[in-house]
Amino acid sequence: MADSNSSSQFYAHSQYFSVSDIIVIGAYFLLNVAVGIWSSCRVSRNTLSGYFLAGRDMAWWPIGASLFASSEGSGLFIGLAGTGAAGGIAVAGFEWNATYVLLALAWIFVPVYVSCGIVTMPEYVGRRFGGERIRMYLSALSLLLSVFTKISTDLYSGALFIQVCLGWNLYLSTVLMLVVTALYTIAAFNKIGGYTNLERVYLQAVPSKIIPNTSCHLPRPDAMHLFRDASDADLPWPGMTVGLTILATWYWCTDQVIVQRSLSAKSLTHAKGASIFAGYLKILPFIFIILPGMISRALYPDSVGCVDPEECVKVCGAEVGCSNIAFPKLVIELMPSGLRGLMIAVMMAALMSSLTSIFNSSSTLFTMDIWKKFRRHADEKELLLVGRLVTVFLVVISVVWIPILQSANSGQLYVYIQSVTSYLAPPITATFVLAVFWTRTNEPGAFWGLMVGLAVGVSRMLLEFAFPPPRCGLPDGAPWVLRSVHYLHFAIILWAITTAVVMAISLLTPPPPPEQIRNLTWWTLSDGSSPDIPMQKVSTISRRTEGSLRRSRCVRASGFCSPHPSRAAAAAAAGTTLPTIPSTREEPFWKHFCCANAIILMCVNIFLYAYYA
Repeated sequence: MADSNSSSQFYAHSQYFSVSDIIVIGAYFLLNVAVGIWSSCRVSRNTLSGYFLAGRDMAWWPIGASLFASSEGSGLFIGLAGTGAAGGIAVAGFEWNATYVLLALAWIFVPVYVSCGIVTMPEYVGRRFGGERIRMYLSALSLLLSVFTKISTDLYSGALFIQVCLGWNLYLSTVLMLVVTALYTIAAFNKIGGYTNLERVYLQAVPSKIIPNTSCHLPRPDAMHLFRDASDADLPWPGMTVGLTILATWYWCTDQVIVQRSLSAKSLTHAKGASIFAGYLKILPFIFIILPGMISRALYPDSVGCVDPEECVKVCGAEVGCSNIAFPKLVIELMPSGLRGLMIAVMMAALMSSLTSIFNSSSTLFTMDIWKKFRRHADEKELLLVGRLVTVFLVVISVVWIPILQSANSGQLYVYIQSVTSYLAPPITATFVLAVFWTRTNEPGAFWGLMVGLAVGVSRMLLEFAFPPPRCGLPDGAPWVLRSVHYLHFAIILWAITTAVVMAISLLTPPPPPEQIRNLTWWTLSDGSSPDIPMQKVSTISRRTEGSLRRSRCVRASGFCSPHPSRAAAAAAAGTTLPTIPSTREEPFWKHFCCANAIILMCVNIFLYAYYA
């Protein structure tokens, strides 16, 4: 066991590839390039709808796979397995909680977004509140969150250079990743003696070199429990239910990367089916990522479970621990030649699938919400060029960010990502929820709520950076409030503060005019009686003038927004075909079918929560 846990052997295995591994990687590369070329030819990439929303003609299954793959990049493979190795199964709550928010996305938020034909989330806020300051702020904040949290998570897997050059296709990678992961999971369970033996072996996984008079080396006694103590646990149950729901609502219902996938659906029924499919897929990481991470610690406690700083530096280069090597360690040690190469290939493809989702959505944000503000008369060709240049710029930033990640606290990367999200995302969640559900919400309330939330969140984040968690055996000099309020509990507090500020200022200032909430809130979607289903330009942006608000005429019954007749006539005269916005109408059979499947999905989720609570 000691020999297999040595760092020299670990890196030797990491760098060794057999001929069969190289052949598999090469064949997989060629296959994905062929599928990528075929996919790119199926929809025009030279229009805004084709480039940003895949022509709005996607079926439910590729959207569901894309939702899942976009949230399960190779960085999260490593992060989830590492957190599972360090603390047990409670991290599965981050995956399972998404079920309910995914359903809210398809049943509540997508109908609102579709009804007014928006492309980006800040565009929705701009139409809902008017003005530009909220829209600009959300665009900038979304770009920062994408670059410094999501991309950094994926960069941690160490394969950005290869992925930027190759750009492998998403959907085939997702399927193969699940298949190959299932194979190594079976091998891992056989090695450990089955699931029934996992708890006993995991709790006995103590490294040979420990720090005296500490308990850092001991696995958590509640490792097999999903719900943990509310006051002193690593993942307290109030935070994992309420706090995590707030973060999940930001990620799944207001984040550009995710919502853009659902907006590319050919109909609302397909968007619902995609959310249901993604909800079922979100169950799988518990089996294929988290449990294998725990198995990796049980099999290799001296490397995966190391606590001595000197020993950890030898193993993985980080003083605080090496739990994040749990996933690659298991793959390298257990997978045979050929399958090891295939696993490495699909892992790199998973990395690229997540990165391309972020790059495309971030370029959409910059192009439609920042560039178009300064270049109001930019034509479609210019917008496409800017979107592609922004993608290249983000790639360059990501590559430059690699050395910073290499010197960062790798043992705490997953917790770092979640905590940063807890400090910045709750004000966005509060603003969007109130914008959709409370028609009295106005621009001053939303803006100052976001500003107060930003000030409070950044203050906590700066304290977190100033007083990082100490290494095992060292005293903690952080202020009491920093350690006593868990970051998920802080997310609840921050959301409540923002909500209170938004509501208070909205009530103290004039309400929004009727045209500013029509077809832009949940309660105003079904007004009107026109049965026509018109068409709308994807990149419409409402602009305020001094005396009036120039907006699209919204057709209430069908859930569409149509351009002004003169604009439509001008477009027809110019020979321009405007892309169809998906209707919120559904066939009764498929509507009820989706509802029944959503109920079944929730029942499965509740059973899993109850069984592992």
